[in-house]
Amino acid sequence: MMRMKTVLAALGLMVLAGTALAQTDVIAERRAGLKRMGGHMEAMKPVVDAKGDVKALEPRIDDMIVWYRGMPALFPPGSGTGDTKALPAIWTDFGRFQEANTALLGQLATLKAAAGAGDTAAFAAAYAETGPKFCGSCHRPFRAR
Repeated sequence: MMRMKTVLAALGLMVLAGTALAQTDVIAERRAGLKRMGGHMEAMKPVVDAKGDVKALEPRIDDMIVWYRGMPALFPPGSGTGDTKALPAIWTDFGRFQEANTALLGQLATLKAAAGAGDTAAFAAAYAETGPKFCGSCHRPFRAR
């Protein structure tokens, strides 16, 4: 009986450790992804400033669209502690978090359409709105500084 309790306790600790590792992995995955998304935005700025070939930015926008489609899944319950700047509001108001993500996806579709058309003026206007309006609508309520 004592041996069974010891085995069960050990299994329980393994489950807890596995959960902690899974949370660490999801935090690392979302941090890396968000850093990559920021890199895409930074890479667009000089092209916009130079009135360059926005069509060449389509692969970056495609990557952003794919990543943001899956982003909400990277915030499972319990993944708000550790090396993260995620605020508790993500989990207490997950619907609003998803709405902000959906709005960003819509904006990315606008960027992609302008890039695909090679329309530098439309792209520049959409890009100017993306950071403060769409990225900011998620950063302000859901990310610690």
